[in-house]
Amino acid sequence: MIRKIVKIHEDKCTGCGLCAEACHEGAIELRAGKARLIRDDYCDGMGDCLPECPAGAIEIIEREAAAYDEAAVKARMAALDSMKSLRGTAPAAGASCAAAGGAAQWPVQIRLVPAGAEWLAGADVLVAADCTAYACADFHARYMAGRVTLVGCPKLDDVDYSERLAALFAGKGIRSVTLARMTVPCCGGLERAVRAAAGGIPVRVVTLTPEGGEA
Repeated sequence: MIRKIVKIHEDKCTGCGLCAEACHEGAIELRAGKARLIRDDYCDGMGDCLPECPAGAIEIIEREAAAYDEAAVKARMAALDSMKSLRGTAPAAGASCAAAGGAAQWPVQIRLVPAGAEWLAGADVLVAADCTAYACADFHARYMAGRVTLVGCPKLDDVDYSERLAALFAGKGIRSVTLARMTVPCCGGLERAVRAAAGGIPVRVVTLTPEGGEA
């Protein structure tokens, strides 16, 4: 069917993420540092994202597109809300993740963090492979306390992590970077990306075993 739908001009997009925050349907995500319309049927064509874009990278056009699917959007938003609720999941009775030393920012996925994220300024940063928190029972207290956390896996994400991290670190006055990785070879790609992106920033590498200890 021909209908109104969002068009994002990638050449103008700065990766600020404001459009993704403004989209009530979760139709827009940051991928490889650019805003992307992830599915036609998530976009209702109303354009709540337009006034939020400081770069004028978004417009509403008419083209062939799948019909807006309200049920699919509700399911997606429920899943996103569930993910966000992890920020406040209690690791012990009466204690939140943040109180236990967890990250105070959102998002944490490397591919979703906006390039202009203010909470990176002057921060000590933890870059963590996806698997690490599941291998270490006290991961929050041991590694996340006092650090801004960025999470990802170069084996699963179609993102150049060295370029993405370099963009996130640039001009932020990052004080240090701690990399938490597993002993598996695929984590070597994450370590190489961190070291390439860090430049002169001090880097500490922590390698975890599947049992939760440090190798």
